[in-house]
Amino acid sequence: MATGKTNKAFAKRLKITKDGRVLKRNPGQNHFRARKSRGFQLDAKRSGELSISKKELGRYLPFK
Repeated sequence: MATGKTNKAFAKRLKITKDGRVLKRNPGQNHFRARKSRGFQLDAKRSGELSISKKELGRYLPFK
């Protein structure tokens, strides 16, 4: 059986926790945050969970 290659661009943007959950960064947080409210800034720091099936995840990250 041929194994796929890890999609590095996809892998850099994710974190897989010990129990197998997939976390992602909230988009749009590189700059222009100075005028945002403090609550928005702090909320943006938190990672969100990515809902993706095991089959689809295996397509991009075959070795995780």
